[in-house]
Amino acid sequence: MEEVQEPQNQPSQGQEVENEIITESSAFVKGEPAEEFTSSPPKVDSEAEVLHEKVTKQIIKEGHGQKPSKYSTCFFHYRAWSESTQHKFEDTWQEQRPIEMVLGKEKKEMTGLGIGVASMKAGERALLHVGWELGYGKEGSFSFPNVPPMADLVYEAELIGFDEIKEGKARSDMTVEERIGAADKRKMDGNALYQEEKLEEAMQQYEMAIAYMGDDFMFQLFGKYRDMALAVKNPCHLNMAACLIKLNRHEEAIGQCSIVLSEEENNVKALFRRGRARAALGQTDAAREDFLKARKHAPEDKAIARELRLLAEHDKAVYQKQKEIYKGIFGPRPQPVPQQTNWVILIWQSLLAVFYRLIALFKRGRLKSD
Repeated sequence: MEEVQEPQNQPSQGQEVENEIITESSAFVKGEPAEEFTSSPPKVDSEAEVLHEKVTKQIIKEGHGQKPSKYSTCFFHYRAWSESTQHKFEDTWQEQRPIEMVLGKEKKEMTGLGIGVASMKAGERALLHVGWELGYGKEGSFSFPNVPPMADLVYEAELIGFDEIKEGKARSDMTVEERIGAADKRKMDGNALYQEEKLEEAMQQYEMAIAYMGDDFMFQLFGKYRDMALAVKNPCHLNMAACLIKLNRHEEAIGQCSIVLSEEENNVKALFRRGRARAALGQTDAAREDFLKARKHAPEDKAIARELRLLAEHDKAVYQKQKEIYKGIFGPRPQPVPQQTNWVILIWQSLLAVFYRLIALFKRGRLKSD
């Protein structure tokens, strides 16, 4: 498949873009729908592993690499249910905000979850069953989250990745430069994995980098520090979108591009990749709008021109197909088929005509004689 050079953003406000992924295959493809947020725990057939007297684990998706050690800073997503009522009380996927946990320093109500996360590899997703003693305890929680007393818990958790920091230094304890530096390292690791076509692993690195650049952190930044952070954060979102497009997860790719466009409304790469994802979903009008806006800021870019040409060809094909359909519905009126001659009726009509003719002659003869 032809490889095309993607649109290039000009560095602005101190940004650097040379480390960003700049090539990918350009084509219209049909994708699978993004994973929906489940309202009840998933059914898992794998064998349950006993991690603790009150904690068991069933693997949903295998991970890779090593497991985190004590005081590692782990980044993960999870959904949580009360086992008896099946009430879901927390969902970080829905909030689009992964959780950070320093193993061995987790909150008391997350002790069981911490045991489960400590047993996982990067990229692993698992179902955890946790007894109430290692959860919200005898009294439960009546604020947020709302958990009944003595409630056994069910977690669906996915470990994005972890940092091996001996002293267990959390993001909140890092300086601005440390957080941006840690995020940038993750971005570079993600780029290397992307070049090796390890897309899932690359996305884990980008997601961890983005976790360092959370909303609470970005709101505190201004001036050069904000520019430095965006120069790392936005390329991670864009590279996530590139991975998601290759994995046919186009709805998620649109979300990643939209995050960048909320910061930089004229970002050419974000417009281009969102346009490609929308085109793949059949949202041709919205895709054309993105491509036209991108072309306005990069009028000489061949990749944008190619995508617009593909859209035009697609529209032409749809028009021809509709024309054929309408032609069948509103085609020319059929000509009447001539009826076949019935010779019996013609002979009968001729005999009647002769009969009436003879009667007329007979009557005329009688009149003359009279």
